[in-house]
Amino acid sequence: MPATERSTVSRPGVDLAVFVTGRRDGPTVVLMHGWPDTHELWTHVVPLLADRFRVVTYDARGAGASTTPTRTRDFRLPELAADLRAVIDHVSPTAPVHVLAHDWGAVEAWEAVAEADAPTRIASYTSVSGPNLDHLGRWTRSRLRRPRPRGVLQVLAQIRASWYTATFHVPPLARVRMWRMKRKGWTRFIGEFSGVPASMAVESPTLLDDAWNGLRRYRANLIPRLLRPRRRYVDVPVHLIVNTRDAAVRPFHYDDTYLWVRDLSRTDLDAGHWSPLSHPWDIARITTTFVDSVESASTSHTDRAAEPARFASR
Repeated sequence: MPATERSTVSRPGVDLAVFVTGRRDGPTVVLMHGWPDTHELWTHVVPLLADRFRVVTYDARGAGASTTPTRTRDFRLPELAADLRAVIDHVSPTAPVHVLAHDWGAVEAWEAVAEADAPTRIASYTSVSGPNLDHLGRWTRSRLRRPRPRGVLQVLAQIRASWYTATFHVPPLARVRMWRMKRKGWTRFIGEFSGVPASMAVESPTLLDDAWNGLRRYRANLIPRLLRPRRRYVDVPVHLIVNTRDAAVRPFHYDDTYLWVRDLSRTDLDAGHWSPLSHPWDIARITTTFVDSVESASTSHTDRAAEPARFASR
Protein backbone atom coordinates (compact mmCIF):
# COMPACT_ATOMS: atom_id res chain seq x y z
CA MET A 1 0.00 0.00 0.00
CA PRO A 2 1.37 3.46 -0.84
CA ALA A 3 2.60 5.59 2.02
CA THR A 4 0.15 7.87 3.76
CA GLU A 5 0.44 11.58 3.04
CA ARG A 6 -0.58 13.95 5.83
CA SER A 7 -1.76 17.51 5.36
CA THR A 8 -3.79 20.15 7.19
CA VAL A 9 -7.05 21.77 6.13
CA SER A 10 -7.81 25.02 7.91
CA ARG A 11 -11.15 26.66 8.54
CA PRO A 12 -12.00 29.53 10.90
CA GLY A 13 -11.08 28.33 14.38
CA VAL A 14 -10.03 24.81 13.45
CA ASP A 15 -7.24 22.87 11.75
CA LEU A 16 -8.14 19.40 10.46
CA ALA A 17 -5.56 16.63 10.12
CA VAL A 18 -6.05 14.86 6.78
CA PHE A 19 -4.51 11.57 5.65
CA VAL A 20 -4.39 10.28 2.05
CA THR A 21 -3.30 6.87 0.77
CA GLY A 22 -4.11 4.36 -1.95
CA ARG A 23 -4.18 4.68 -5.73
CA ARG A 24 -3.44 8.17 -6.94
CA ASP A 25 -5.48 7.58 -10.11
CA GLY A 26 -8.42 5.85 -8.44
CA PRO A 27 -11.76 7.39 -7.46
CA THR A 28 -11.49 9.35 -4.23
CA VAL A 29 -13.31 7.96 -1.18
CA VAL A 30 -13.48 10.10 1.98
CA LEU A 31 -13.98 8.20 5.25
CA MET A 32 -15.51 9.94 8.29
CA HIS A 33 -15.35 8.63 11.84
CA GLY A 34 -17.75 9.13 14.74
CA TRP A 35 -17.62 9.49 18.52
CA PRO A 36 -15.24 8.98 20.29
CA ASP A 37 -13.02 7.73 17.48
CA THR A 38 -10.39 9.30 15.25
CA HIS A 39 -9.42 8.46 11.68
CA GLU A 40 -7.87 5.30 13.16
CA LEU A 41 -11.37 3.80 13.28
CA TRP A 42 -10.73 2.89 9.62
CA THR A 43 -7.43 1.09 10.33
CA HIS A 44 -8.76 -2.25 9.04
CA VAL A 45 -10.88 -0.82 6.22
CA VAL A 46 -8.33 1.45 4.51
CA PRO A 47 -6.01 -1.38 3.34
CA LEU A 48 -9.02 -3.17 1.81
CA LEU A 49 -9.91 -0.09 -0.25
CA ALA A 50 -6.46 1.26 -1.06
CA ASP A 51 -5.76 -1.03 -4.01
CA ARG A 52 -8.80 0.36 -5.85
CA PHE A 53 -9.32 3.87 -4.53
CA ARG A 54 -7.60 6.99 -3.38
CA VAL A 55 -8.58 6.83 0.30
CA VAL A 56 -8.89 9.94 2.46
CA THR A 57 -9.44 9.95 6.22
CA TYR A 58 -9.39 12.87 8.62
CA ASP A 59 -9.71 13.64 12.30
CA ALA A 60 -12.92 15.55 12.94
CA ARG A 61 -12.79 18.75 14.99
CA GLY A 62 -12.26 17.90 18.64
CA ALA A 63 -10.56 14.57 17.88
CA GLY A 64 -7.09 13.20 17.32
CA ALA A 65 -4.62 15.59 15.73
CA SER A 66 -7.26 18.19 14.82
CA THR A 67 -7.93 21.21 16.98
CA THR A 68 -10.80 21.58 19.43
CA PRO A 69 -13.02 24.68 19.42
CA THR A 70 -14.07 25.71 22.91
CA ARG A 71 -17.67 26.72 22.17
CA THR A 72 -20.48 24.20 21.92
CA ARG A 73 -22.05 26.11 19.03
CA ASP A 74 -18.91 25.44 16.99
CA PHE A 75 -20.01 21.80 16.86
CA ARG A 76 -23.33 22.46 15.14
CA LEU A 77 -24.04 20.36 12.10
CA PRO A 78 -23.57 23.12 9.50
CA GLU A 79 -20.03 23.68 10.80
CA LEU A 80 -19.27 19.96 10.75
CA ALA A 81 -20.64 19.63 7.23
CA ALA A 82 -18.53 22.60 6.18
CA ASP A 83 -15.48 20.76 7.50
CA LEU A 84 -16.25 17.88 5.16
CA ARG A 85 -16.70 20.24 2.23
CA ALA A 86 -13.34 21.88 3.02
CA VAL A 87 -11.63 18.49 3.06
CA ILE A 88 -13.25 17.55 -0.25
CA ASP A 89 -12.17 20.82 -1.85
CA HIS A 90 -8.63 20.19 -0.58
CA VAL A 91 -8.21 16.60 -1.76
CA SER A 92 -10.35 16.71 -4.93
CA PRO A 93 -10.94 20.28 -6.08
CA THR A 94 -12.14 19.38 -9.57
CA ALA A 95 -14.13 16.15 -9.14
CA PRO A 96 -16.81 14.87 -6.75
CA VAL A 97 -15.83 12.23 -4.21
CA HIS A 98 -17.50 9.24 -2.62
CA VAL A 99 -18.15 9.37 1.13
CA LEU A 100 -18.22 6.52 3.66
CA ALA A 101 -19.14 7.56 7.19
CA HIS A 102 -19.87 5.99 10.58
CA ASP A 103 -21.76 7.12 13.70
CA TRP A 104 -21.46 10.93 14.15
CA GLY A 105 -19.43 11.05 10.97
CA ALA A 106 -22.52 9.65 9.24
CA VAL A 107 -24.74 12.26 10.91
CA GLU A 108 -22.42 14.99 9.64
CA ALA A 109 -22.34 13.51 6.14
CA TRP A 110 -26.16 13.41 6.06
CA GLU A 111 -26.11 17.15 6.73
CA ALA A 112 -23.74 17.68 3.81
CA VAL A 113 -25.51 15.49 1.24
CA ALA A 114 -28.84 17.23 1.91
CA GLU A 115 -27.49 20.55 0.64
CA ALA A 116 -28.79 21.60 -2.78
CA ASP A 117 -25.37 21.63 -4.43
CA ALA A 118 -24.16 18.39 -2.83
CA PRO A 119 -24.21 16.33 -6.09
CA THR A 120 -21.56 18.63 -7.55
CA ARG A 121 -19.08 17.64 -4.81
CA ILE A 122 -20.31 14.25 -3.53
CA ALA A 123 -20.84 11.40 -6.00
CA SER A 124 -22.22 8.89 -3.50
CA TYR A 125 -22.71 8.37 0.22
CA THR A 126 -22.45 5.11 2.20
CA SER A 127 -23.92 5.53 5.69
CA VAL A 128 -23.10 3.25 8.64
CA SER A 129 -24.85 3.56 12.02
CA GLY A 130 -25.60 7.26 11.89
CA PRO A 131 -29.01 8.77 11.12
CA ASN A 132 -30.02 12.00 9.52
CA LEU A 133 -31.31 13.72 12.68
CA ASP A 134 -34.08 15.51 10.78
CA HIS A 135 -35.27 12.22 9.26
CA LEU A 136 -35.12 10.61 12.71
CA GLY A 137 -37.17 13.43 14.19
CA ARG A 138 -39.83 13.12 11.49
CA TRP A 139 -39.87 9.33 11.79
CA THR A 140 -40.52 9.72 15.53
CA ARG A 141 -43.30 12.28 14.97
CA SER A 142 -45.01 10.10 12.36
CA ARG A 143 -45.14 7.14 14.79
CA LEU A 144 -46.52 9.26 17.62
CA ARG A 145 -48.92 11.42 15.61
CA ARG A 146 -50.93 8.37 14.50
CA PRO A 147 -50.01 5.95 17.26
CA ARG A 148 -50.10 2.26 16.52
CA PRO A 149 -48.68 -0.33 18.90
CA ARG A 150 -45.81 -1.34 16.61
CA GLY A 151 -44.75 2.24 15.86
CA VAL A 152 -44.93 3.35 19.50
CA LEU A 153 -42.90 0.32 20.57
CA GLN A 154 -40.27 1.17 17.98
CA VAL A 155 -39.98 4.73 19.26
CA LEU A 156 -39.68 3.48 22.83
CA ALA A 157 -37.03 0.98 21.76
CA GLN A 158 -34.96 3.73 20.10
CA ILE A 159 -35.33 5.97 23.16
CA ARG A 160 -34.16 3.11 25.35
CA ALA A 161 -31.18 2.50 23.04
CA SER A 162 -30.25 6.20 23.11
CA TRP A 163 -30.92 6.98 26.75
CA TYR A 164 -27.22 7.46 27.44
CA THR A 165 -27.24 10.60 25.25
CA ALA A 166 -29.38 12.33 27.87
CA THR A 167 -26.57 11.97 30.40
CA PHE A 168 -24.18 13.66 27.95
CA HIS A 169 -26.16 16.88 28.35
CA VAL A 170 -25.52 17.00 32.12
CA PRO A 171 -21.79 17.53 32.85
CA PRO A 172 -21.69 15.70 36.23
CA LEU A 173 -23.44 12.66 34.73
CA ALA A 174 -21.24 12.84 31.65
CA ARG A 175 -18.14 12.77 33.86
CA VAL A 176 -19.45 9.65 35.60
CA ARG A 177 -19.93 7.95 32.23
CA MET A 178 -16.43 8.93 31.13
CA TRP A 179 -15.01 7.58 34.39
CA ARG A 180 -16.88 4.29 33.96
CA MET A 181 -15.66 3.95 30.38
CA LYS A 182 -12.07 4.59 31.49
CA ARG A 183 -12.37 2.10 34.33
CA LYS A 184 -13.76 -0.63 32.09
CA GLY A 185 -11.26 0.00 29.31
CA TRP A 186 -12.06 0.74 25.68
CA THR A 187 -11.27 -2.74 24.35
CA ARG A 188 -13.57 -4.39 26.84
CA PHE A 189 -16.28 -1.76 26.33
CA ILE A 190 -16.58 -2.14 22.56
CA GLY A 191 -16.22 -5.90 22.94
CA GLU A 192 -19.26 -6.07 25.20
CA PHE A 193 -21.25 -3.34 23.44
CA SER A 194 -20.52 -4.21 19.82
CA GLY A 195 -18.88 -7.64 19.65
CA VAL A 196 -15.50 -6.29 18.53
CA PRO A 197 -12.76 -8.91 19.11
CA ALA A 198 -9.89 -7.66 21.25
CA SER A 199 -7.50 -8.30 18.36
CA MET A 200 -9.49 -5.87 16.17
CA ALA A 201 -10.03 -3.11 18.73
CA VAL A 202 -8.35 0.23 18.05
CA GLU A 203 -7.75 2.77 20.82
CA SER A 204 -6.31 6.16 19.99
CA PRO A 205 -3.96 7.77 22.54
CA THR A 206 -6.32 10.75 22.74
CA LEU A 207 -9.45 8.66 23.38
CA LEU A 208 -10.58 10.13 26.69
CA ASP A 209 -10.00 13.72 25.61
CA ASP A 210 -11.77 13.02 22.33
CA ALA A 211 -14.71 11.44 24.15
CA TRP A 212 -15.11 14.48 26.40
CA ASN A 213 -14.66 17.02 23.59
CA GLY A 214 -17.07 15.12 21.35
CA LEU A 215 -19.94 15.47 23.81
CA ARG A 216 -20.42 18.97 22.38
CA ARG A 217 -21.80 17.30 19.24
CA TYR A 218 -24.67 15.85 21.24
CA ARG A 219 -25.36 19.08 23.11
CA ALA A 220 -25.24 21.28 20.01
CA ASN A 221 -27.49 19.17 17.79
CA LEU A 222 -29.69 16.48 19.30
CA ILE A 223 -32.43 18.50 20.99
CA PRO A 224 -32.75 21.23 18.30
CA ARG A 225 -32.91 18.74 15.42
CA LEU A 226 -35.23 16.23 17.07
CA LEU A 227 -37.65 18.88 18.36
CA ARG A 228 -37.65 20.93 15.13
CA PRO A 229 -36.83 18.52 12.31
CA ARG A 230 -36.47 20.04 8.87
CA ARG A 231 -37.54 18.60 5.53
CA ARG A 232 -34.22 17.39 4.13
CA TYR A 233 -34.27 15.82 0.67
CA VAL A 234 -31.19 14.13 -0.77
CA ASP A 235 -30.29 13.86 -4.46
CA VAL A 236 -26.94 12.12 -3.89
CA PRO A 237 -27.13 8.30 -4.28
CA VAL A 238 -27.15 6.78 -0.79
CA HIS A 239 -26.45 3.25 0.38
CA LEU A 240 -27.38 2.30 3.95
CA ILE A 241 -25.32 -0.30 5.77
CA VAL A 242 -27.70 -1.21 8.59
CA ASN A 243 -26.10 -3.11 11.46
CA THR A 244 -28.93 -5.35 12.65
CA ARG A 245 -27.37 -5.85 16.10
CA ASP A 246 -26.64 -2.15 16.64
CA ALA A 247 -27.43 -1.40 20.29
CA ALA A 248 -27.32 2.38 19.77
CA VAL A 249 -29.07 2.93 16.42
CA ARG A 250 -32.00 0.60 15.95
CA PRO A 251 -32.52 -0.62 12.36
CA PHE A 252 -36.23 0.18 12.01
CA HIS A 253 -35.79 3.95 12.16
CA TYR A 254 -34.47 3.77 8.58
CA ASP A 255 -37.87 2.52 7.35
CA ASP A 256 -38.89 6.01 6.17
CA THR A 257 -35.57 7.04 4.63
CA TYR A 258 -36.89 6.31 1.13
CA LEU A 259 -39.25 9.28 1.56
CA TRP A 260 -36.29 11.65 1.63
CA VAL A 261 -33.66 10.07 -0.64
CA ARG A 262 -34.18 9.92 -4.38
CA ASP A 263 -31.74 7.06 -5.03
CA LEU A 264 -31.58 4.75 -2.00
CA SER A 265 -30.30 1.22 -1.51
CA ARG A 266 -29.64 -0.81 1.60
CA THR A 267 -27.64 -3.77 2.95
CA ASP A 268 -28.45 -5.32 6.31
CA LEU A 269 -25.31 -6.54 8.07
CA ASP A 270 -25.27 -8.97 10.98
CA ALA A 271 -23.04 -6.79 13.12
CA GLY A 272 -23.02 -4.45 16.08
CA HIS A 273 -22.43 -0.70 16.18
CA TRP A 274 -18.66 -0.67 15.54
CA SER A 275 -18.81 -2.73 12.36
CA PRO A 276 -15.80 -0.93 10.79
CA LEU A 277 -13.74 -2.69 13.47
CA SER A 278 -15.57 -6.02 13.73
CA HIS A 279 -16.52 -6.45 10.04
CA PRO A 280 -14.07 -4.35 7.98
CA TRP A 281 -14.11 -6.77 5.05
CA ASP A 282 -17.91 -6.43 4.76
CA ILE A 283 -17.78 -2.64 5.00
CA ALA A 284 -15.10 -2.53 2.30
CA ARG A 285 -16.89 -5.01 0.04
CA ILE A 286 -20.28 -3.29 0.26
CA THR A 287 -18.76 0.15 -0.25
CA THR A 288 -16.69 -0.99 -3.23
CA THR A 289 -19.72 -2.56 -4.91
CA PHE A 290 -21.78 0.58 -4.41
CA VAL A 291 -19.06 2.99 -5.55
CA ASP A 292 -18.42 0.84 -8.62
CA SER A 293 -22.11 0.92 -9.50
CA VAL A 294 -22.25 4.70 -9.18
CA GLU A 295 -19.04 5.14 -11.18
CA SER A 296 -20.38 2.81 -13.89
CA ALA A 297 -23.69 4.68 -14.09
CA SER A 298 -21.85 8.00 -14.29
CA THR A 299 -19.64 6.73 -17.12
CA SER A 300 -22.64 5.41 -19.03
CA HIS A 301 -24.44 8.73 -18.64
CA THR A 302 -21.38 10.62 -19.87
CA ASP A 303 -21.06 8.32 -22.87
CA ARG A 304 -24.71 8.79 -23.77
CA ALA A 305 -24.42 12.56 -23.42
CA ALA A 306 -21.43 12.55 -25.77
CA GLU A 307 -23.30 10.71 -28.51
CA PRO A 308 -24.45 12.86 -31.45
CA ALA A 309 -28.16 13.67 -31.48
CA ARG A 310 -30.26 11.43 -33.68
CA PHE A 311 -33.25 12.87 -35.53
CA ALA A 312 -36.03 10.85 -37.09
CA SER A 313 -35.93 10.97 -40.87
CA ARG A 314 -38.92 12.54 -42.59
